[in-house]
Amino acid sequence: MLVKKTSKNQITLPKEVLRKFPSTEYFEVRAEEDRIVLIPVRTIPSNVTLEKIREKIKKAGLTEEVVEEAVSWARKG
Repeated sequence: MLVKKTSKNQITLPKEVLRKFPSTEYFEVRAEEDRIVLIPVRTIPSNVTLEKIREKIKKAGLTEEVVEEAVSWARKG
């Protein structure tokens, strides 16, 4: 498939490509040697991620004191 870069440095992805990634809104872009590589990225709202992390911490029985001790220990090494 051939695509053209516009004067504003934009390209339009062909429908055939987008059909394979219907819910993807963001792509990571890399330059690898003489190629441009687009990698689909899934975004997750930060509040959902934080809630899940907090739930795991609570289930594991971790307290602020335990975390502070671990950080202090790690900084010594």
